[in-house]
Amino acid sequence: MMINKNITLFIQCIIDGMYPEVGEAMVQIFQKLGVSMTCPTDQTCCGQPAFNSGYRKEAREAAKRFIRIFENAELIVCPSGSCVNMVRHHYPELFHDDPKWLRRSEQISSTTYEFTEYLVDVLGVEDVGASYRGKITYHDSCHLLRGIGVREQPRKLIRNVRGTEFTEMKDSDRCCGFGGAFSVKYPEISTAMAEDKVKNITDSGADVVVGCDMGCLMNIQGMLSRKESSVRVMHIAQLLALRA
Repeated sequence: MMINKNITLFIQCIIDGMYPEVGEAMVQIFQKLGVSMTCPTDQTCCGQPAFNSGYRKEAREAAKRFIRIFENAELIVCPSGSCVNMVRHHYPELFHDDPKWLRRSEQISSTTYEFTEYLVDVLGVEDVGASYRGKITYHDSCHLLRGIGVREQPRKLIRNVRGTEFTEMKDSDRCCGFGGAFSVKYPEISTAMAEDKVKNITDSGADVVVGCDMGCLMNIQGMLSRKESSVRVMHIAQLLALRA
């Protein structure tokens, strides 16, 4: 197992503001693995909401701030595939006409990893010693899967959770309808998509749905609540931090 001793945590806005327990779970896992961490307290949004809404100037300013804060990090790890996709693919796009910032954006994009991607592909860890007795299904978030190509890494980690039965839901890679601003601009379409997702989760027979992006999971959780479902929602870091 290759343990990198110096990682810098990049915490998604939703986790920082609404689900700090996800960040805490990730820290617990890294502590158990002997990975040392730093977490810049002056970090802010990576600029994805502005970028997705077409505000490129504002997104560039957020990206410059992010680069200034993180560019000296050896490796950056984030519990959000959508944020990693933003840094890895859209930062170079934002600075395509500025050679200085393009070089800096390309450097930082090459050192930024999603949480499960870092565990499996960099550390070579597929079993963190987690335990959970129950049936789990998994939701593939769009940017994580299509943007940065992370599919098998979370599944390998889930399959190694002791006491867990893993079952694939139908259309696990179909969008849950969140999409950030999409759910606000097109609420009727978003709601229909969320209803389809929740039906597939329920039909899987799982008692927990796990994902790697809290935006998706927040949306799914809201629909499950409205349907008065007993299915729980968990970020994969929360699952992997569980012990018998």
